[in-house]
Amino acid sequence: QLQLVESGGGLVQAGGSLRLSCTASGRGFSDYSLAWFRQAPGKEREFVAAISWSGDSKYYADSVKGRFTISRDNDDNTVYLQMNSLKPEDTADYYCAAGRALGGSYYITGTYDYWGQGTQVTVAS
Repeated sequence: QLQLVESGGGLVQAGGSLRLSCTASGRGFSDYSLAWFRQAPGKEREFVAAISWSGDSKYYADSVKGRFTISRDNDDNTVYLQMNSLKPEDTADYYCAAGRALGGSYYITGTYDYWGQGTQVTVAS
């Protein structure tokens, strides 16, 4: 099993940057694909970015492509989400997730077995 803890959220002005981190405890971190999802108040949880176990494959939602970058450090059991050029519509709780099988279902919440508690990101206009 994995336990995931996110950090790095906060309040930022539009156009600013934040880097989210998600650190895992437990065994087998490097065997898991990882993802970031977000959920704004009153909305469903939506896919943001995903990365394969090796880091060779990365996927992004169209809304963040070119602005956000996902990366991982298997030595430190951590996945990152670098967020640049932030917009007010990026305001949400951000969650990291881990799952064994990625494939074509990387954008589906049911693909992932473990979830963190979330970190809040607020982008002021």
